Amino acid sequence: MAAELGLPVRPVHRRGIRWRFTALYAGLFLASAVTMLTVVGLVAGGSYRAAPAPDSLPGTLPAAAQARIASLEHQLAQAHDRQVDQLLLGSAAGLVVMGMLSVGLGWYAAGRVLRPLRAMTGATRRISADSLYERLAVPGPHDELRALGDTIDALLERLEQAFAAQRRFVADASHELRTPLATMRASVDVALAKPGPVPEQTRTLARRVGTELDQVDRLLDGFLMLARAQHGVPPADSEKVALDVLAADALTDRAATACAKHLVVETEAGSGSGAWVCGSRTLLRRMADNLIDNAVRHNRPGGWVRVATSAEGTDVRLVVENAGPLLTQDEAAQLTRPFRRHGAERTGGGSGAGSGLGLSIVAAVVDAHGGTLDLRARAEGGLRATVTLSRAAGAEAAA
Repeated sequence: MAAELGLPVRPVHRRGIRWRFTALYAGLFLASAVTMLTVVGLVAGGSYRAAPAPDSLPGTLPAAAQARIASLEHQLAQAHDRQVDQLLLGSAAGLVVMGMLSVGLGWYAAGRVLRPLRAMTGATRRISADSLYERLAVPGPHDELRALGDTIDALLERLEQAFAAQRRFVADASHELRTPLATMRASVDVALAKPGPVPEQTRTLARRVGTELDQVDRLLDGFLMLARAQHGVPPADSEKVALDVLAADALTDRAATACAKHLVVETEAGSGSGAWVCGSRTLLRRMADNLIDNAVRHNRPGGWVRVATSAEGTDVRLVVENAGPLLTQDEAAQLTRPFRRHGAERTGGGSGAGSGLGLSIVAAVVDAHGGTLDLRARAEGGLRATVTLSRAAGAEAAA
């Protein structure tokens, strides 16, 4: 979701926190065990009492009795030392065993602690700009994790409202602006149609105003198409569409423009048959039109355009490649943003300039159909656009 909302996406190292929790639990356990064994060793070692020398025994006892007592005390001291050594050896062995067990127990405990967080992360990752209505709805007691889940749900609700307001504004504003544009166009036509000679300056101004009105009309049409694509594909509009046929029709419609720029057009059909996808025919046709129009419009005179469609396995691909100005990969990745242009050719006005929404609409249409759009800058100049969509069920039969 972060990528769709324009936020930087950082790689997530799975199990990193779990390993740290495991190390913390195991370290605390081992530290407490070592402390306990140290105390036990000190206490056991402190009870050691060396055997007294024979000359330190009371002089009232016979010499044989004193020697016997000294011998017994010496044997008791040796037995005590052996018991202490066995205790320390057994404690060390137990420490090693419990150290290994603490790692396993720490790993299990960390997994149980982080399980709700993993569930929340997975649910948040599944939520995109088109499914902001989903909520985490974290169950359980009102603890810190429940508070975090409720906070994320509140954030998603605000994002959903903001996205919905943005889409409604774009759609409503585009519709409302068509009425004054139509009035302005009608006024220009009436001024030119008045009886009597019309000054050439007036005609020039009328043509310039008409050209700008056409540009604004295309811009509004792009806004409407972008808003519709961002709303998703209604089930009633979904049907099987041949992507290769749409690409061929788009090429045919732009044949005159390609000939005027002396472009070499190459088409290629993959080995797979049945490049059929399921979706809105209107949106998919606009996607193909914008891709090929972008390849033809932003090309050098005498350049080339290559269009290839293929169907392999469960995927259908449309690749549109063209010669053109040099781009960096960062610049190519930014072309799907509205009004993002590159170079002098993309900033000019007039009927020949684009609205800056072409690839934005392509990205929205592809996302609405659950596909991917990959833009790659060519080292020799130009752009390679690859659209990957899911293949429609029964595509071979339809072909």
